[in-house]
Amino acid sequence: MTLEHDLSRIALQEETLRFDAFDLSTAWVLGKLLHDLAGERNLGVAIDVTFHSMPVFYVALPGSTPDNANWIRRKRNMVLRYFRSSYASGLSLEKRGKTIETDGLPATEYAAHGGSFPIYVNGTGCVGAVTVSGLPQRDDHNLVVEALALMLGHELHNLALSDR
Repeated sequence: MTLEHDLSRIALQEETLRFDAFDLSTAWVLGKLLHDLAGERNLGVAIDVTFHSMPVFYVALPGSTPDNANWIRRKRNMVLRYFRSSYASGLSLEKRGKTIETDGLPATEYAAHGGSFPIYVNGTGCVGAVTVSGLPQRDDHNLVVEALALMLGHELHNLALSDR
């Protein structure tokens, strides 16, 4: 698939996967859902749900590494700066032939790699981010989208990125 196709699909995901309300309990449920999906598949990932800059849910599953916490922080920073998924930001930079550094951001603080997704509330805007780290970036992104689709009652096949 092309960058344009993926960017179009991610824009659809970001427009569709929005909550009517989101609070600390919702954040915990989302984190637990991701934990359960990853655990059932024996995925060595770390999972973070941040609500308004407040960490609400964090877990590192067997097979994850200490580096995953730093990747989560950097990917989450990307979402909270641009209010779009870290994967969309990375693909957009790639399409323009740029990197985060050429765009003026330090790689020590930001990562334009898939796995972090904005938490949007209808009528409010972006209130946080949900992030996964430990898989290839497209797979990190897809796992987050799957959990959001399940939680919000959307059919995943209508939103999923195509296999490459």
